[in-house]
Amino acid sequence: MKLNKRNIKLIISYLTSISLSIISHPVFGQIFSTAQNPLSVHWNYIESGGFKIIYPKELENEAQRMARTLPFIYLKVGLGLRQQQTSTPLLLQNQGTIANGFVQLGPKKSEFYATPPQYFDSQDWLNNLAVHELRHVAQFDKLTGNKNHPFPELVYFAYFGAGIPIWFFEGDAVVNETALTESGRGRQPNWIMPYRASILEGKKFSYSKAYFGSNKDLTPGYYQTGYLMVADMKEKFGQFISDSLLSDIRRRPIRLYPFSKSLKKYTGKNTKKYFEDTQEKLEKKWTNQQESLSTENYVSLNQKTSLATHYFLPARLNKKQILALKESKQEARHFVLINQDQSEQKLFGIGYQEQPWFSLKNNILVWDEIRYDPRYKQRSYSVICTYNLMTGKFKKLSSQSRLFSPTLSDDGKKIIVVKVELNNQFNLVEIDARSGKILKSIPNPDNEILQTPCFDQTGNQIAYISVTEKGKSLWVVDGEKKRSLILNSRQQLSRPVFIDHKIAFNAHFNGIDNIYTIDTSTKKINALSASKYGAFNPTESGDGKIIFNDYKVNGYEIAEQMLTEKTVGENTFVDFSSEAEKQENVGNVFTHIPDTTFQAKRYRQGLNFFSFHSVIPVIDNEYIFGLELQSNNLLNTMDFYTGAKYHRDLKRFEYTADISYKALYPVFSILYRNRPKRTFYRSKNTIQQGDWRENYIKLNASVPLSFNARNQNYSFTLNAATSFTQRYLPENMPSNFITALKFPMEYNFTFNHSLRTTERDIAPKWAQILRATYNHQPFDKNLGGEIVALESFFYFPGFAKNHSFLASFNYQKATGVNQYATEIATVYGYNNILAKSKLQNSMLFNYRFPFAFPDWELGPLAYIRNFRAGIFSHYENIGKDTNIGEPKTYGIELNSSLNILRYQPVVDVGARLVFVNKIYHQNPILEFSFNYSF
Repeated sequence: MKLNKRNIKLIISYLTSISLSIISHPVFGQIFSTAQNPLSVHWNYIESGGFKIIYPKELENEAQRMARTLPFIYLKVGLGLRQQQTSTPLLLQNQGTIANGFVQLGPKKSEFYATPPQYFDSQDWLNNLAVHELRHVAQFDKLTGNKNHPFPELVYFAYFGAGIPIWFFEGDAVVNETALTESGRGRQPNWIMPYRASILEGKKFSYSKAYFGSNKDLTPGYYQTGYLMVADMKEKFGQFISDSLLSDIRRRPIRLYPFSKSLKKYTGKNTKKYFEDTQEKLEKKWTNQQESLSTENYVSLNQKTSLATHYFLPARLNKKQILALKESKQEARHFVLINQDQSEQKLFGIGYQEQPWFSLKNNILVWDEIRYDPRYKQRSYSVICTYNLMTGKFKKLSSQSRLFSPTLSDDGKKIIVVKVELNNQFNLVEIDARSGKILKSIPNPDNEILQTPCFDQTGNQIAYISVTEKGKSLWVVDGEKKRSLILNSRQQLSRPVFIDHKIAFNAHFNGIDNIYTIDTSTKKINALSASKYGAFNPTESGDGKIIFNDYKVNGYEIAEQMLTEKTVGENTFVDFSSEAEKQENVGNVFTHIPDTTFQAKRYRQGLNFFSFHSVIPVIDNEYIFGLELQSNNLLNTMDFYTGAKYHRDLKRFEYTADISYKALYPVFSILYRNRPKRTFYRSKNTIQQGDWRENYIKLNASVPLSFNARNQNYSFTLNAATSFTQRYLPENMPSNFITALKFPMEYNFTFNHSLRTTERDIAPKWAQILRATYNHQPFDKNLGGEIVALESFFYFPGFAKNHSFLASFNYQKATGVNQYATEIATVYGYNNILAKSKLQNSMLFNYRFPFAFPDWELGPLAYIRNFRAGIFSHYENIGKDTNIGEPKTYGIELNSSLNILRYQPVVDVGARLVFVNKIYHQNPILEFSFNYSF
């Protein structure tokens, strides 16, 4: 089993990324960001009560508000963990259009992404982030102390991931955000809806499946699982149960399953038992709730499936066809036409959206999607795209824009959108549906957060949702006149739609998300749906009907019914955080924030290149190990690593230093090694051993570019590198020993194109990777030689969904000192087969496919997600060693993805049986693989 080329940092790097890269709002699949902002961003900072707030100058008002807010609320946020002081840098990011927030160590910091999503809680977005993320800060401070500890940060970070399940960190934070405000995800029925639907349908989960997820079913996820378990702990064991657990873990860290053992100490139950008891409690409470509701069953108009599948935002194209956005565990999001017999016709795939969204009017389809800056990934855009169903033509109406939730007028001629500026100014904007030209901007003098606007049938009135710390409101704008229909509600109001003189919208008045209408004249509210689990996204479909999403156990399905109004009904919502709220007894933590103005200073990047945070153990292989000091600055523009390693076989030390500067368009890096070396050579018919030391310096410049368009992803990477090696202290080396290697040049270009993938995909069903490498010695006449390498990898769809066929064709020509180098992909088993000649080409065929998704929980040892298999046939030096009919190696492989010992990393284990061509006279080779991801 081989270890990775780059220093494998023991359990440190193995767990660093998962550990508390705490993603507060799992709207995007990242751990924490290592991306950069463009150089055009000018940064300031404010210091306030232990927080250093670093922000783009456009966010001055938001930064001042956070400077007033964070120290004030931290006293209450940290109270349950007995934490009252902190020292934490906070970065406010404004260049992106993806909402997120996290806390991390290595280096210690928090980041708030200031642009809010178009659907979230009924309170101010940055306040929403603050009350959640500060609980994570308090968790860190509880476990590490509230002073800066520069050297063990990654050690702490890794231990948290290994010793404490993420569901506890996130559950504790969600309970906290709910108990300390009048909002919080714990008060949102749709947030916990998938778990409720599964329980009431008799589909209970194992602890591991609820925690780690599934490739076939919709599962609660660790946020929801953690919220329900921690809320139950606080109800039964009091306000300080989280403090007791973390304190016990801190006192006794070196144990197997430390969290589970601490939990049993204070509650009498380990994690698995506590989860099972909580699940029994949920079943009773939700069953009682269901018995008090009057619900309706709706016939599904989409195909029946046992696999988790969503049909978002159904809209009637005509009486026989429905348009929807479909996605599942095996298909990426795409538009689909559903016929009357429930057969489907796929139209086209689209790019990433923070929430499913499109509008259909007059055969024009419009949607928004995220597009990234080619180089600086902290910068992204939300662009508007259209598709004409009659002509089949696509159009991108905006570029480098920050426009959200586009909705067409009935005639399809204009679009209303939400525009968010870099200073977080929100406005409604009308644009021309053909040209994308801005027609009108509607003022928003109070700068409320705006969401999901729509036109009425005439195109003159606009309805939209606004959000402030006081709650959500529903507004109607008619020319210069603006009036509220619902004001400052804690209901999760969303997606208003005009239906005659009324507006349909989503809310949860009866404790379940359903569709309601409000009369624009009388403001009387009635219900349009009575779904058992949740109804969403209404659209008028003609003949007095609406078509909408009805949530069922396998996802969002399509239903249709007459426009029949019902009474709203009593609120039956089960509030699991009510006891925690009583314990905290603070009301809304954001009331009485002091009105203070802070001095802002320029944050100079040139003075903040280094942020030393960790000394960690590293392992290169079984013979080389050591320690490394790490620095990563707060803006992710400079990485620095230095350390020492011991070569056990040579009994000597190696000294290292790496530095990478990532603020410019190219990424520049310098690598230094002072290392011992050993070789064996033949002299006078005997094998001699020679040793020396060398100073090795390598310079590398890289330009990594990538961009996306709908469901297509492209990347280009250009690398150029050179190095200088000075050898000294030779011992027993021959007289012609070369003491200097002068500036060999390396060039590499890679192109990658692929389609968007799903969680069941082993590889893209359609992708192309082309790579060219050229290495030579232009400055060293004593060491002539070069290598030219061309590689290609082509992925094709297999015989069934999520099957993948790879055809790879590769060629290299090597001469001189490079004649035995290998720069192309090799056959399986290559290192275990005696070569008959130099490597010149390879042709590789692989077919891989998943075949089982068992979701097996093997006690505390492992949770098995899936099994995958493959067959391969590999050729090498075609026309010389083998011909096209005789592969050098062929065989089978078996892989499985699993979670080991209930830890978060997904571990991929596999075995491969390699049969070797008979001309090599070699027995079959058995290889094993072990990889992990987060």
